Amino acid sequence: MNFGLSEDQCLLEKTVRDFLAAEMPIERVRALRKLDCPNDPSLWKALSELGVTGILVPERLGGSDLNLLDAALVAQAMGHAVAPTAFLSTAVMASVALRSLDPALTDPWLSGIATGDLRIGVGFMELISIREGAGLCLDANRVLRGHSMMALDACSADLLLVAIDENTLAVVDAAEKGVEVNRLVTTDATRCTAELCFDGARPLAIFEGASSAIRRSLDAGRIVLAADILGACESMIEQSVRYAGQRKQFGRLIGSFQAVKHMCAEMIADLEPARSMLWYTAHGFDAMPDETPLLSSLLLSHLSEIGREIASISTQVHGGIGWTDEQNLHFWFKRIGVARHLLGGPELLRDRAAGLQGFALAS
Repeated sequence: MNFGLSEDQCLLEKTVRDFLAAEMPIERVRALRKLDCPNDPSLWKALSELGVTGILVPERLGGSDLNLLDAALVAQAMGHAVAPTAFLSTAVMASVALRSLDPALTDPWLSGIATGDLRIGVGFMELISIREGAGLCLDANRVLRGHSMMALDACSADLLLVAIDENTLAVVDAAEKGVEVNRLVTTDATRCTAELCFDGARPLAIFEGASSAIRRSLDAGRIVLAADILGACESMIEQSVRYAGQRKQFGRLIGSFQAVKHMCAEMIADLEPARSMLWYTAHGFDAMPDETPLLSSLLLSHLSEIGREIASISTQVHGGIGWTDEQNLHFWFKRIGVARHLLGGPELLRDRAAGLQGFALAS
């Protein structure tokens, strides 16, 4: 029995990696980080032509209708290239949520995602960890008020998908009166996060009884974010091995020093088991949905921990230059660091996993 990827999945991963290597070299990432929002509309449109933006959208709406494992492979390629896109928010979290809601309302939005004409910012952070003064509510007139922090890819979005509580979702036009989107600056210049301020904004749609859609969207997001971390780690290891084969000290390549060999070997040994864990969890999202909440929590918490270690060791292999802006390594270092907290830090996720298994109170 073959427990590896299928030929189609290997081809998908290679196609996206080759595309990003050609269209999103690190020089272009550098240029995009200077913009108010790093997400490049032309890249998003090009990805739609590859079928990437609609990877989880039904075929009848113009999508590819693939599985979450396929989306995870795309995210892995995105992390490897530190590509600034709305893939996590729009192609994954929004698509998963909208697919399980009223098709009369959501089908046009899913079709827009597939064609690359629509980007959707996602604001779910208050369901994970809430800051004082944050939170959303519907007033007596069914208009939206409050603040949502760390919304993903909202600055360049056409629509905003926000969780009012654990059971209620709202879709809001980003250009609606009473909506303010403020970019939040983090160390990661390749991912757009924002504060959403609502003051009497009227949603295009309100979905009550959406608890299952919210949970599935968050679990899908955690799996795909873990894949992004894995791809970033892969790139940092590759860069470290390449640098060790070029840099000389005391008349010798540093890759010939036993200490450096051990550092590179340990990074690879830490990462390889996570690859199987990712494949199993992403496959289980569609094949074993009941196991997904536990598996996604364990997966992202584990990748967040080993990702931080790999990012640190890789930088150490490069020596002092690894910490400079000139070297480029910091793009991956910071992407891994911020991803660690986007959909729940490792401590919170492990506590959630313990609660799901009856070992602690679920948070």
